[in-house]
Amino acid sequence: MRAGARLALYGAGVAAAFGAAFGLAGVVVPDSAVAAWEKGASDAHGTASDAAHGEGDATAGHLPGGLSAEQGGLLLSPIEAPAAPGEDGVLSFRVLDPDGQPVTDYTTEHDKDLHLMVVRTDGQGFRHVHPALDDTGTWSLPWAWEQAGAYRVYADFTPADAEDPVTLSRTVTVGGDVVPVETSPQRTDEVDGYTATLTGELTAGTPGDLSIEITRDGEPVTTLEPYLGAFGHLVALREGDLAFLHVHPEGQEPDAGQSGGPEIRFAATAPTAGRYLLYLDFQIDGQVRTAEFVLDAPHADADSAEHDDSPSEGH
Repeated sequence: MRAGARLALYGAGVAAAFGAAFGLAGVVVPDSAVAAWEKGASDAHGTASDAAHGEGDATAGHLPGGLSAEQGGLLLSPIEAPAAPGEDGVLSFRVLDPDGQPVTDYTTEHDKDLHLMVVRTDGQGFRHVHPALDDTGTWSLPWAWEQAGAYRVYADFTPADAEDPVTLSRTVTVGGDVVPVETSPQRTDEVDGYTATLTGELTAGTPGDLSIEITRDGEPVTTLEPYLGAFGHLVALREGDLAFLHVHPEGQEPDAGQSGGPEIRFAATAPTAGRYLLYLDFQIDGQVRTAEFVLDAPHADADSAEHDDSPSEGH
């Protein structure tokens, strides 16, 4: 989670996972996803994607982030939040240490001590926000749900006495009727008159480059502003288990007042083949906007097979 460097997922680029499982108002969570969540919570030496996809992760032995409420003795408390859409209230939680005491000291990463990501299990309603910490160790912010559904809530932070970031998560159920949304490949998104276009490919186990260009009315936008120490923040989620990684672009951290664009570049490696949903946060004129993309990542050997169509001997 460090800017100014080419971030790696499992030592090779960046990737994570998106889950399209539902669990409310007649929408049933697939057994494979439930098994993945349970495995992620109980087996720190395996990978939850094994259960969700029936195969090993590209870097087996490392648990993807955001699959468990506990990691390294740190525990994310149950999430307090409004129970139904449209209710104004507060979302709150604590991070507890191995002794059950709230953690109150954090290392500031990208201008904040903790990053909170929330997304419905079909990928809708993504939010990246920053709650406030009080003297009791409780994180909170005003909150209202727009739609019913099952949501994954991620707390992404670095404790003051640790070098590496930690991502903990819990699922929150919001009552009401659910209208699930299916994903399909998407490389372009329109946000408030801005067009975000993604180029590059994801291939399982193979590092690759992704580039996102921001334009307006067909003209390149060069007024991207530093937001949390970068010109863009990318979150990638893999279908099946909701594993998570908070990603940042290549290059040095921009200075205050510096402008960027139109391109933001990322190093990326998909840990397994499958469908990935990506969210890009970018800031212009003081307003943060989020563009969404969907990519399918094939197996590396599948790519090779498609190009290996030479005739065999005797034909």
